[in-house]
Amino acid sequence: MGGVVHFEIPADDQKRARKFYQEALGWRVEPVPGMDYSMVISTDMDDDGQPAAAGAINGGMMAREGQITAPVITVDVPDIDATLRSVEQLGGSVVMPKNEIPGMGFTAYFKDPEGNVMGLWENLPAGEGGDGGQAPGS
Repeated sequence: MGGVVHFEIPADDQKRARKFYQEALGWRVEPVPGMDYSMVISTDMDDDGQPAAAGAINGGMMAREGQITAPVITVDVPDIDATLRSVEQLGGSVVMPKNEIPGMGFTAYFKDPEGNVMGLWENLPAGEGGDGGQAPGS
């Protein structure tokens, strides 16, 4: 069973959206250097940079573009390629194929038969860089 490990919020004006979520909900929103992306810290973190509370997740914020126009929830899967094949066999479609996040893992996006865009996350195998792979902000 794939668990929800991350969320993403698309924004037309990221500066305005960062300010809104920081002031309205007290979240930390930290731009990622070299990327058009911000990490959204919505819960306290432990010493390893993971959410301290069981079941809590963090997320991200990026420009609203293409087919990613509404908030996205991201699910952890053991094999993105196999999951995308299942998605297509069941009437869904691939929005963005598997893409590597160096030192962390892989991500992809799909659209379900109802038109909802969802994200997928696959950790790097243990021992292949980083911390063994954790979803960004999870």
